Amino acid sequence: MTAPLDVLVVGAGPTGLALAAQLRAHGATFRIVDRSLDRVRESRALGIQPRTLEALAGFGVTDRLVARGNPAMRLRLHLARRTVSVPLFDIGLPDTPYPFLLFLSQAETEHVLGEHLTARDVSIERGTELVGLEQRGSHVVCRLRSRDGAQDVVSARYVVGCDGAHSTVRAQAGIGFEGYAYPQTYLLADLEVEGLEPGAVHSYMTGAGMLFFFPLGSPAPWRMLAMRPSDAPDVEVTVPLLQQIAERYGADGLVLRDPVWMTDFRLHNRGAARYRSGPFFLAGDAAHIHSPAGAQGMNTGIQDALNLGWKLALVCRGAAPQELLETYGIERAPVGRHVRRFTDRAFVIGTSANPVLRFARAQLVPRLAPLAVRATAPRGRVFRTVSELGIHYRRSPASATGTRPPRRGPRAGDRLPDRPRGLQARVAAAPGWHLLLTGPPRLWPDPRLAPVLDGRADLITVHRLDDRGPWPGVAQGLVRPDGHLGYVARGAGLDGLGAYVARWLPIERTGHPG
Repeated sequence: MTAPLDVLVVGAGPTGLALAAQLRAHGATFRIVDRSLDRVRESRALGIQPRTLEALAGFGVTDRLVARGNPAMRLRLHLARRTVSVPLFDIGLPDTPYPFLLFLSQAETEHVLGEHLTARDVSIERGTELVGLEQRGSHVVCRLRSRDGAQDVVSARYVVGCDGAHSTVRAQAGIGFEGYAYPQTYLLADLEVEGLEPGAVHSYMTGAGMLFFFPLGSPAPWRMLAMRPSDAPDVEVTVPLLQQIAERYGADGLVLRDPVWMTDFRLHNRGAARYRSGPFFLAGDAAHIHSPAGAQGMNTGIQDALNLGWKLALVCRGAAPQELLETYGIERAPVGRHVRRFTDRAFVIGTSANPVLRFARAQLVPRLAPLAVRATAPRGRVFRTVSELGIHYRRSPASATGTRPPRRGPRAGDRLPDRPRGLQARVAAAPGWHLLLTGPPRLWPDPRLAPVLDGRADLITVHRLDDRGPWPGVAQGLVRPDGHLGYVARGAGLDGLGAYVARWLPIERTGHPG
């Protein structure tokens, strides 16, 4: 057996790849394995939210994702007698450099993240399956098997299951996966569609349900998603079947052809009973699965990974206490529960056979849709939720406010906004923590900061922002490696900041304990 790893990452989908990128950036030793021989080639998940684009910017991959994707800005809602054009993310997002929903196939997302890791000498071990876990003292003995039957035994301090809804890590750790399956069957296809206006999302709403076409680009121009009508034959998915169902939902005049991928599937709404059990952690679909409403799934998984990765790395380096790992479940489990509730409500409204909801879809939506377009405040709140920019960790033990909280601006636990414009890019330029100091530079000379930074120069980067910071007047904020504010205070006093870093970034280093 080789020397113990810090982390074994099981699963090389978007969640596992993002976790590996975070571990690599923060100096952890790890391996990433996946039982599949190759990355996905189908589109699968296809929407990247603004918050995810922000969170990945620190790895230098966001511009490449945007260049490959389609930043759709409008929803074309096809109703019985009219078509309503609804702007997507046109309001409510003034504090992000990515005010759009990016449509990009999961295959392309994995390709970009994989290239990032390969360029940093990280090998993605495909065709390697986790077959057993055994905790022995401070380490976990992991049995791996390759496709040729060869066995490998790895010792790791922590194991993270990014291995999907049927997670081996979750099963081996004895963590329950609670929830239910939806009764309907859904059809999915990536294909050519003649007759659709390009560059927009198209939705056809009827009493029977909803049909969507999403602009994809690659591996096909369009992604089709539809519920199989209850009286439709349960037969193999074919283009004629998709054409028939599209016309049944009101998509007359469209011609479907040249599919790259077609399938049918059932949806589930399930969540892990806990996100951690001793040295075992869950992220992504291993921790939560739900309907695709709102394009939340892959994004939530990536953000799980980016919340967890730096914490594991710092604890393994001895730069942070074990207590920091407890904040992962405290912070991310509520996000997972919210996403499950939110997607469930949206999904039921759009697909339920309940007579009241069928009537609402067929009769009320056509009348109310034009009014909703003009209701800017509610739309802004919805966009903020869907974009995931509103996610915060204000109740986390790792979020603290000084005795004089700022009167305005982001609070401890909030994501760092891009105000002033370009602030996020400046902070994302280097991995680690970032100390933001506003007010006259003379208030922040190096000798005053020395007690806070002593022994932590490799962990904290200082930014003196004058009056260009996110808070008015004199203030200080410590940004965590995942872009959320750990500590915020008004004034030039540093006692509170000193206490915060003493708790979460103690100077004593123990290397790789255990």
